[in-house]
This record gives sequence, structure tokens and C-alpha cells, in this order.
Amino acid sequence: MSRSPNGARGARILFLTPQLPSPTRQGAAIRNWNLMVQLAKTHRLDLLTFGEPGAESPKRGPQTQADVPWQRIARMVAPRRSNARRLRALLTSRQPDMADRLWSPALLGQLAELLSSERYDIIQAEGIELARYLLLVARHRLPDYNPLLVLDEHNAEWVLQRRAALTDLRRPRRWPISLYSMIQQGRLRRFEARTMRTADLTLCVSTADAAALQPLAPSRPVVVAPNGVDLAYYSPEGIPRERPRFDVIFSGTLDYRPNVDAARWLVEEIWPILKREQDPRRDRPLRLALLGRNPLQEITRLVINPGVTVTGSVADDRPYFAGATVYVLPMRYGGGSRLKLLNALAMGCAVVSTTAGAEGMDVRHEEHLLIADGPDEFAAAIGRLLDDPTLRARLGTAGQAFVRDHYDWAGIVKRVVAGYDAAFALRNDPPRAPATAGAGRAATESPTPNATEPEPQ
Repeated sequence: MSRSPNGARGARILFLTPQLPSPTRQGAAIRNWNLMVQLAKTHRLDLLTFGEPGAESPKRGPQTQADVPWQRIARMVAPRRSNARRLRALLTSRQPDMADRLWSPALLGQLAELLSSERYDIIQAEGIELARYLLLVARHRLPDYNPLLVLDEHNAEWVLQRRAALTDLRRPRRWPISLYSMIQQGRLRRFEARTMRTADLTLCVSTADAAALQPLAPSRPVVVAPNGVDLAYYSPEGIPRERPRFDVIFSGTLDYRPNVDAARWLVEEIWPILKREQDPRRDRPLRLALLGRNPLQEITRLVINPGVTVTGSVADDRPYFAGATVYVLPMRYGGGSRLKLLNALAMGCAVVSTTAGAEGMDVRHEEHLLIADGPDEFAAAIGRLLDDPTLRARLGTAGQAFVRDHYDWAGIVKRVVAGYDAAFALRNDPPRAPATAGAGRAATESPTPNATEPEPQ
């Protein structure tokens, strides 16, 4: 199936997501929700996802009273893998662990049922964990039913694993985990390359990720569609006056390896320096809060350090942003563009970040935030903001303007739709020489996969 001359407008789109999209949860769920909300204004969306039976579909909650953006939803119970299965895959398979993480025969059966009952124009997989389903759809596409296949890469996953391996090499006790990451980064690089060469379009969230991913499939279209921020929701206006008061906060999913590393580095290496150098005339000791769901035991143990609080999951993080003196992003590795940084800037927070924490965003040191690498420099930057309310106010105002001008979801989804249109056009009339598609290069070959390609294991 192809769409011409009207491109993707009014298309029937099937989204595959790793969890139920939500306007208030972290990470992928927020991205998926906002992409779907904007696309639903001009397209018809169905959703195939993982979620517990009977789980209530989210409304827009505090933002608006709009209904969910999808017209039809199918939910399957998320698969659970034993450690024995993971070890067996590590030793006997060439596939990366992430390719197996959300593999579900039940979801595959539901996907087959949807494809037999609906004529979708686009099938979009949100994240590399769902790429195997795209590969199977590609393998069984029919001449008269050939939906556009889109992979939304929330990270350049092979780069993320490589950075994790190099970070863990600094700590001898984590050398086995570093070795695991080195194995995974090679497998992920091959798997991401294979999926991108099969997909009609790849979306990524930053120019840095695009630079890492495009060489894996140099003739295939790649479009940068960064994470955005819901400016109506993440706004300091309307936040209750009763706010948790902390001098410094960090937020993120606290079982995610880059965030765990960042939290430990902050508490174990930066926090003691800051505490030691604080002004003795302060009327109370400094207080630090770590916000986020699923904190690992190694995170909850950090409360033994004076002044440190681990909140766990919070229903609404905005009062914490509004009540904090400084927001920090002490990431030593990671990928994508940082939803937490965007949210903090939108809330008018004064921010200190590492270079890695701000990677993928065109923020500038001393204009939108402070950037510091190394424990001493990072602690000094925090101290500077704690002591200078004028600087905090100036950076907070500039950060708000920055996200308002560059990270509104409506503008981001325009890039996605332009990518759909370009991919449909390339399918109908593939050019003889590479042409640009968003931030990447367009395909010069038919997107039809190799018919002899083996089924993914």
C-alpha cells in the first residue's frame, strides 16, 4: 500500500509501545503519549501495548480533560523472563538482550489479528525492544498491503551500552557488568543496523543519536524528532504554595543504569565536597532529594549520607521542581534528549548539568544553565547557584524561553509527519542519488526487505 499524492495526512497508524502511554509517567510513556496526542489531530490511531488486564487508560489528567488519543487499544501482559533464560540467550544467541526483553507470542498473535482486520498505512514501533515485530511484519508484507514501517529509536542503544561499559570499567567490582555491556553493544549495533535497513523510516531524538545511527544504514531515511515538553503542564504557575523544600534535587527512573550511576556519583563524590564547602553561616544543613520510581537498594542506602532523602515515586514532580533551589543532572553517560532536563527548564529551575547530561540539546553554558564535569567543578557550580539568587533567576527565565521556542510537541510532530511524507514519496519514486530527509539521508533503494532474510530469533 502507498499513499500518494496526499502523503501521510489522514493515515491509519498502529502504534506498538512498551507500556501504556501516559502524560505524567517518565521517559518513553511521556514521549509516546505526546506523539500520539498530536498525531491524533489529523490521523486515526490504534494502540498495541503491554499492560496489566483491567488497567485504566489514562486521561490527560491535570493538563486537559481530553480523551485518550487512540481509537482502539489492545493490551497484553508484559512477558517475564527468568535469569536462566537471559543467561541462556547470552551464551547461545547472537541477538541483544533488548531484542528478547518484550518478545511475546501473545502480542504477536494480537498483532496478526489487527493486521488481518485493519488496513494500516503506518506501523510505528516505539523503541528497539519492539523491533522484532517490525522485522516480522516486513518479512510477511504483501504486494497489496505494504504499510510504512517506522522505528522510533529513543536512544542510540549500542552507544548507550558502550558508554555504560566504559563507565563501569572505572570500578573493579563492576567489571563483569562492563563485560556484559561490551558484548551487548556489539550485538545491539548489528541489530539496530538490521532493523534500520528494513524500516522505511527511523526517528531519533537528537542530532548526536542521528550521527551515531545513520552510518548503520547510510541509505535509509533518519529524522530527528526530539523529546518535547508539555508547556501547559510543566509551568511554575498554579503550583501550590506548600512545596517540598530542598536545596538540590535530581529526578529520574532509579533502576535505570545511567540514572543509578548519576545518583551515586552525586551523593558519594559531589555531595561531600558541597557539604564541606557550604557557608557555615547557613541557618540549616543542605538538603538533597532523589526523586523517581523503582529505586534500587543501592539508591535507598544513600539516605545514610547526611541531608540525603530518597522519595521514591511521587504523584506529581512539579512541586519538587518549584520548591528546589537547584536542579542537577549529573549524568556521566546516557543517550537521547533529556525529558527531565526539559521539564526542569520549563519549570524555571536553575540547573547544573554535566556535558553528557545536556548532550543532544543546544543549551549553552552560562546562558541557559551551568555545565560542569568532575566532582569539584560540579560542586562549585551548585554552590555558585545556591549563593546567587540573581543568577538563578536569570538562568531560570532563559531556560523557560529556550524550551518554549524549541521543544513544543506540536512543532516536533510536524517533523514526524514530514518524515512520513518523505518516506512514502521515496517508496513511490526512489531517487537515483541520496537526498535529505529531516536530519538524515533518504533511501536510494527499495525499502522492501530481502526475501531471504531469516526470521529473528
